[in-house]
Amino acid sequence: MTHPMKNILLSIFFALVSSAAFAEDPLLSWNDGAAKQSIIDFVEKVTMEGEWEFIPVPERIAVFDNDNGTLWPENPIAAGQ
Repeated sequence: MTHPMKNILLSIFFALVSSAAFAEDPLLSWNDGAAKQSIIDFVEKVTMEGEWEFIPVPERIAVFDNDNGTLWPENPIAAGQ
């Protein structure tokens, strides 16, 4: 079983795979740094057959946290405005 954070990271990465910009930079909007590189390294390890951390496709699960501030803005526009 995989850690929930790994599932979230995988979902982010796989969403970017279909993008044309992926060939140049899989996380184009992210600043270069340790966090970005860690995500890229992790996804490379879990998606490459033969790596000890490889996760088969059927076991790759995306989990989204729908709290305010995660997927939605903290101060959404009120209805009717």
